Amino acid sequence: MPGWFWIEDGMRAAILILGLAGMAAGQAPVRTCASLASVALPNTTIESAAVEPAANGRPEFCRVTAVVTHPPAGDRIRVWIGLPVSGWNGRFEGVGGAGFSGGSANGVAGPVAQGYAAGSTDTGHEGASASFALDANGRLNWLLIRDNAYLGIHEMTLTGKRLVEAFYGRHVNYSYFNGCSTGGRQGLSEAQRYPDDYDGILSGAPAINWTRLHVEQMWGHVVMQELKNFVPQCKFVAAQAAAVAACDAADGVKDGVIENPPRCTYDPKELVGTSASGCGDFTDLDAEVIRRIWQGPRRRDGSFLWYGLQRGADFFGLTSTGGTPLTGRPNPITLEWWRFFLTQNPQWDWSGLTPALYEQYWDQSVEEFSAVLATDNPDLTAFRDHGGKIVLWHGWSDQLIYPEGTIEYYQRVQQELGGARNTAAFARLFLAPGVGHCGGGPGPQPTGQFDAVVRWVEEGQAPEVLNAVWRDGAVVRRRPLCQFPMVARYKGSGSTDDTANFTCVVE
Repeated sequence: MPGWFWIEDGMRAAILILGLAGMAAGQAPVRTCASLASVALPNTTIESAAVEPAANGRPEFCRVTAVVTHPPAGDRIRVWIGLPVSGWNGRFEGVGGAGFSGGSANGVAGPVAQGYAAGSTDTGHEGASASFALDANGRLNWLLIRDNAYLGIHEMTLTGKRLVEAFYGRHVNYSYFNGCSTGGRQGLSEAQRYPDDYDGILSGAPAINWTRLHVEQMWGHVVMQELKNFVPQCKFVAAQAAAVAACDAADGVKDGVIENPPRCTYDPKELVGTSASGCGDFTDLDAEVIRRIWQGPRRRDGSFLWYGLQRGADFFGLTSTGGTPLTGRPNPITLEWWRFFLTQNPQWDWSGLTPALYEQYWDQSVEEFSAVLATDNPDLTAFRDHGGKIVLWHGWSDQLIYPEGTIEYYQRVQQELGGARNTAAFARLFLAPGVGHCGGGPGPQPTGQFDAVVRWVEEGQAPEVLNAVWRDGAVVRRRPLCQFPMVARYKGSGSTDDTANFTCVVE
């Protein structure tokens, strides 16, 4: 059947598209890149449209820069769209950001090199600072906050698809979103708020619980300040190594990685009186700081607030210390949340933070900002019914966004959607032992996650495991990443560097 759609190009023209759904990938453009500068889109200004020459193995592509607004407000969401001049694979890929940065112009280059039309956006502000949250009078700028939280990605997606239609004369076959950390949160935001935008989403180390995790990230400094005991980094390193040594072999393989950290119950009291190289002996207060960081934030009455750092993960990401005299050095992104969102005071000094104030700010963060910035709504019914598929993955040794928050969210999705089997039909979670925030760490690194999403959407092949590899120049180790709640177990024979010698089991 022929299909029709409209292109705005100074005047309305109906373009007949023959065999819309079945057109082969590699469709050539039906117009020049430069002509896209005159395409009229709602509340959108096309700033530029020009062919970017081939470079670094990437073919030439049409780069379009556009600005989307929401009249009568004066916001400006800058959008970058990359369109392959040849070899387009019929797909669109939205690319996520990091921290308070919605994304960057360079974000489209990788997908374009793989044949995708691609989109990225600054979500309404330049740079990575959270200062956009306050207006010129020092008050919360809620429109820009919404742009960053969810509107920017949605507008980028709509703009990208419309420009694809204008350039190639046809709709996309499939749309995908790919992000980690903030990008992971953005992907889930799309599934929750705009379930028709994407067919498949890869969400890595997602900042789902934004309003909790940024308060949690100050927890170690509150503990050290309360106990008047700032722990030097070399003691944190020693505690991390001691936990790994105690729990490494629980999976039958001694490889410097804790396969299932929640099963590790190593007590830092065992370090008391021992020496940490260059730091002196561990004290009872040192052990108490470490214990409470692993435990996670608690109210003054001892009740649960959030999850803690996993044993075996790096303390440095959120609990850095230094200087003379020794003091805490909170993560810069964490400080920006407290300064521009919670206190609305760019000069706020964290050193006055007490346990009582911490508890008050925790409640404020959750109550004031969750409706806009939290991406923890477990009702993915509309996305599921649209036919969408989600792969979530998280490193067990994530030092910035703790994986148990992702597990908690996924379990609530299971409860909402009728159990584990029903949820696994469209959404699956994989945990990567020894892997840090979006990668790094001593564990084999996840690979091929995005391709797994594409196969699931287009071929119906749901991923049973994800692949993980460790490289020392060439690949020297391969391991399976099992679908939650399963973990990989060595079968007892054969090379421990070969995936075939592991099986996924429920502990």
